[in-house]
Amino acid sequence: MMKGLVGCRAGRVATVLAGLWLLLAPLAHALEMVDDRGVRVMLAQSPQRIVSVLPSLTETVCALGRCSRLVGVDRYSNFPESVRKLPRVGGGLDPSIEAIVALRPDLVLLAASSPAAARLESLGLKVVALEPKNYADARRVLLQLGVLLSVTDAPQLWAGIEAGVDAATRSLAPSIRGKRIYFEVNSGPYAAGADSFLGETLTRLGVVNIVPAGMGPFPKINPEFVVRADPDLIMVGDTNFAGMKQRPGWSNMRAIRYDRVCVFPPAQSDVMVRPGPRMAEAARAMALCLSRHLP
Repeated sequence: MMKGLVGCRAGRVATVLAGLWLLLAPLAHALEMVDDRGVRVMLAQSPQRIVSVLPSLTETVCALGRCSRLVGVDRYSNFPESVRKLPRVGGGLDPSIEAIVALRPDLVLLAASSPAAARLESLGLKVVALEPKNYADARRVLLQLGVLLSVTDAPQLWAGIEAGVDAATRSLAPSIRGKRIYFEVNSGPYAAGADSFLGETLTRLGVVNIVPAGMGPFPKINPEFVVRADPDLIMVGDTNFAGMKQRPGWSNMRAIRYDRVCVFPPAQSDVMVRPGPRMAEAARAMALCLSRHLP
């Protein structure tokens, strides 16, 4: 009789424990992070249906081997080739809320500066805002997305990026060190400051950015500032190069006079301005530009 009661109780305990395990097991896989807005985001599991509204985040998801989880992207996401077939949901500053909701995502990735986050969250969608501006940010974002997407080799991917940038630096002749560079990211003109990811790449390549860190990552520049600085070389995308030589005083700068201007085609410009998994490729392109145009 006693043995029967003990066995019965043991069975009930086992049943209760099994029930608790079923309840708690999903929690063991819950994911939590604080995004670039300072908002704490909880996910019950690794997201399977992702909308990305920032090209660098789109590329990072794919570099982590999770391209198949993307169900929609912004109008500017164009790499890798497979994302060109995905539905478009507008741009980072003007996303289509309706288009995003219609895709039934379990996660929306966007920039911290996007105005859409609050509206999407009010509709019940999970939103993670990430906006890398320098190398430290890019590394952090890569590792954070690695955790969210259940990818264990994200640190190795970052190590490969760092190794690629270091190799680009080693490829340069010592004579290039200390040359003064102006990198224009938009014909506003907006420039890459020393504390942006582009500025940090220039520093690692051993050259000097004429736009100091105190001016911000991507400040709007008075064209006269560039004339006074008189850089040794200019880097610019081809869509922003038009009319540059006609700006007052620019034709007298040594970079213009000696044709030391690297004009990057659209596909290469995309690589340059996206702080993500192709940063080593950008560094190689910048190093090649320096080698070809500077004595």
